Amino acid sequence: MSGPEGTGAGPVDTTAANPGGVKPVDAPGADAGGARPVDTTGALPATDDAGRAAAAEEAERAAAGDRPRGLLIDFGGVLTSNVFEAFGDFAAAEGLERDAVADLFRTDREARGLLKDLESGAIDTAAFGPPFAAKAGLAPERAEGIVTRMFSALRPDEAMGAAVRAARAAGIRTGLISNSWGDGMVYDDALLAEAFDAVVLSHEVRLRKPAPEIFTIGAERIGLPPEACVFVDDLPFNLPPAEALGMQTVLHRSAEETVPALEALFGVPLR
Repeated sequence: MSGPEGTGAGPVDTTAANPGGVKPVDAPGADAGGARPVDTTGALPATDDAGRAAAAEEAERAAAGDRPRGLLIDFGGVLTSNVFEAFGDFAAAEGLERDAVADLFRTDREARGLLKDLESGAIDTAAFGPPFAAKAGLAPERAEGIVTRMFSALRPDEAMGAAVRAARAAGIRTGLISNSWGDGMVYDDALLAEAFDAVVLSHEVRLRKPAPEIFTIGAERIGLPPEACVFVDDLPFNLPPAEALGMQTVLHRSAEETVPALEALFGVPLR
């Protein structure tokens, strides 16, 4: 999850043209995800059992070549409950309107600047708290620990976590790409250890989505080219830069939609 600002172009909702938000995958033999089609027409005819077995093996490899091999996925709002609902719970607890935090990020340039600086590691949560609390109309003493309180209502999405674990168990390389909020966003260490081959946190690499470089880092850390990866995020404007690198993308709305979409892309059960 990242801040609710766009990249200049309007948000791209892949669910509109494609249920589940999946970028279409070409038919076998087509150039899917930038991969060159495998030409098996020059193979020797299978005139015996060994030849037939070799031909079957080659066909399997060709089919596998059309499948992505890596899953890169967002954290907040994908592996957890909805981030904006958590912001609403925080706002209500602070005596504000439920939409106050989301509206502030959408409409106030300075608030968005604070968010960008926090996610990119330019400032820490201690530096973020006082000016953001003031922007939100909160008393100065409410600044301490404000980021932790903003995320305190987040809950893990067990179905999505199980799907990522299942993907890794099936041999799919898995990586987390998260616009982190310094030490204010708490990650599930057990999930990170069990489900992911690599983790990319924006405040550590000093880059934030939708910068294309952070997607490149994610692919590199799981040892794959971008065109061999699928990227999942809950914010539409984070998807086009990943697609421009050759990744297939899924716009997350719920586990009920995303998990079947990933099963179709990877060709393995994830439930």
